[in-house]
Amino acid sequence: MALTLGAIILNVPKTGPAADFWSQALGFTADGNPDFLIPPPSARPTRLHFDETDRTHLDLWVDNSTLEEEVDRLIALGAERVEDWTYPHDADFVVLRSPDGTVFCIIG
Repeated sequence: MALTLGAIILNVPKTGPAADFWSQALGFTADGNPDFLIPPPSARPTRLHFDETDRTHLDLWVDNSTLEEEVDRLIALGAERVEDWTYPHDADFVVLRSPDGTVFCIIG
C-alpha cells in the first residue's frame, strides 16, 4: 500500500477570503467546493520538509519572476511582510503573512 499527501489544511478565520487570496497567489482553482483548491497541471510536486526549530508554514518557490517582484505581487493581493522575523545574513527568502494570518516564505 502507498500513501500520498492529499491535502494541506490551513486553519483560517474565514474560508472565502482565504480561498480568494490563495487561488490568486498560487494559480490554484476550486475543485467543486470553493474551499478546496487544486494546483494547475504544470505545478511541481510538494515536498514534506522536517525542521526541529522552525514552526509550521508554507514555502513558496519563485519560478518566473524575481523574489522582490513576487513579494510585491503578494503584498498587492493583501499579504504583509513579517517585520520581526530574524533572517540569516545570506537569506534567499522573505517571510510574509497572508490576509488570513498564515505565515509563509517566498524563496528565490
